[in-house]
Amino acid sequence: MSKKTIFTSPLSLRLSSFNLSLLSLSSLRLSSLRLPLLSFSLILISQIVLAQKKDENIGTEVVNVVKPYTPTISDAFKVKETPALEDEDNTKKEVIKYSIFSFPVASTFTPSKGRAANVDKSESEKLFKNYLTLGFGNYTTLNAELFVTENISDTEYVGGMLRHLSSQGGIKGVDLDDKFYTTSLDLTYGNQQKNLTWNADLGYQNQVYNWYGLPENFSSTIIDGINPQHTFHNFYAGAKFSLNDSFFKEGSVKYNRFWDARGSSENRFYVKPSFEFDAFDEKIKTNFIVDYLGGSFEKDFFTTNAIKYGYTNFGVHPSVVINKNDWSVNVGAAVFYSIDNENSKNKLFVYPQINASLKVVGDFMIFYTGAEGSLDQNSYRDFSNENPYISPTLVIAPTDKQYDIFAGLKGKLASAVSYNIRGSFQNEKNKALFKSNNFTENSANEDYEFGNSLGVVYDDMKTVRFFGELNADFSKNVSFGINGTFSSYSTHFQEEAWNLPAIKLGSNLNVIITKKWYAGANVFFVGERKDLQVNTDILPLIAPSPITISSYFDANLNVGYKHSERLTGFLKLNNIGNQAYQRWLNYPVQGFQVILGASYKFDF
Repeated sequence: MSKKTIFTSPLSLRLSSFNLSLLSLSSLRLSSLRLPLLSFSLILISQIVLAQKKDENIGTEVVNVVKPYTPTISDAFKVKETPALEDEDNTKKEVIKYSIFSFPVASTFTPSKGRAANVDKSESEKLFKNYLTLGFGNYTTLNAELFVTENISDTEYVGGMLRHLSSQGGIKGVDLDDKFYTTSLDLTYGNQQKNLTWNADLGYQNQVYNWYGLPENFSSTIIDGINPQHTFHNFYAGAKFSLNDSFFKEGSVKYNRFWDARGSSENRFYVKPSFEFDAFDEKIKTNFIVDYLGGSFEKDFFTTNAIKYGYTNFGVHPSVVINKNDWSVNVGAAVFYSIDNENSKNKLFVYPQINASLKVVGDFMIFYTGAEGSLDQNSYRDFSNENPYISPTLVIAPTDKQYDIFAGLKGKLASAVSYNIRGSFQNEKNKALFKSNNFTENSANEDYEFGNSLGVVYDDMKTVRFFGELNADFSKNVSFGINGTFSSYSTHFQEEAWNLPAIKLGSNLNVIITKKWYAGANVFFVGERKDLQVNTDILPLIAPSPITISSYFDANLNVGYKHSERLTGFLKLNNIGNQAYQRWLNYPVQGFQVILGASYKFDF
């Protein structure tokens, strides 16, 4: 019986070993391989196993393997697929909050202590609420002032001022009485609340002047019959108020009653409210004005006919300020509607109100320019304050200041030296000019009809003007200033710009000499002026021509001594050159004047 020998193929053994190794490896990486790879491996193994079972006896063969088979497994790749997420919470952007965890760190650094530099601290001067001033001088001059104020609560106060200045005259070469005096009393009440501040004023003024400016060569008989005294009276009442945190900013109201000893009277009442509000990111300010003036004179200069006048002016002035870079521009306009109450003539006026400035070199050089106009209401009281020797026979009318175009430079030459240079061109209609009245040598004339008074004439005038000033504080004890105005006038109806000078110069100096002594000086120069006055008794024989009033120079000096914080003495020297110059035609001024006095401060 033959014995059957079965040999197992080395390939079969190697395949079995491969299958075991593959199963082992598959189990190790099952977690990392995806389902397709695992399925492929299982199918491959099953096919090999089935193939072996189909024919287990394949015979004996000798197989020589030169190189052993080394199976490998390819790298696995992750499927590039973005899963769709349906959870809405996963789409929300999470808010990340940051916080700083701070904790102190110990430091061993100790800075050295600084020392303040020594500063010369001047002792502050005590302020007093009240003062009294008395001064006496030659020409029997008396100057007195009393100012009193007192708080009646935390928000209320009252005050009052009494002033008097008089002289008994004595000007050399004057034939008529030349004394004058003025006395005024002002009372005020104020209230300061958180959002409202207001005060009320009440006052009275009495002035006495004399028409002493007679032309030459009057007979003594006529002079003895002239009573040159003229008296003015003024009563006023008014109030001012301002509000915070409101579109209504401020306002004022005032009533004036003015009259004289010659039967003249005048009433004036005005209201000036001001509003401010924001629009288009800018502040718009609007001023309103209602100005009423009414008055009368007993007669005009040539006849016995009375003069009556009256005007009611309504005005509005809106403006807006625009700041851009180094430019500051104020753009606005002024509109007035004027009613002539006596002649039933109404007129509308429109004026520019434009101002602009540019910082060329910071505060050292500022260029400014603009164009302005206004309706200026003249009055008897305003004329008398400027020239008390006018006659009570005036024609009163407003001045139409059509435009004033100007440009200039201002700034600092150094930290303590400032300057201002300005040129302008001005056009005015109905410009008021003082001109001497014509006269006759008739004893029946009024006391102001002997060539010793001035009247008012009106003209359309153009003016070219240059102005310059320089101010310097050389130290805290010395200050100096100088200024000059140069004007050129072009008239339409009048032959000259009566009583207006072409040149005006001025300068001042103030010095604190010691803690006790101080001094000051001011000088001024006024150029020639033109006037016209005719003696109508000889008019057919001599043609009238303008009269030149000479220029004049005046120098004044004052010295003070502080005896204590309450008591101060002073000495004033006026018209040191002792010049009998004429301010108005035939009106020379007092010569060298000396006033000695003292001022005392006190509290209740």
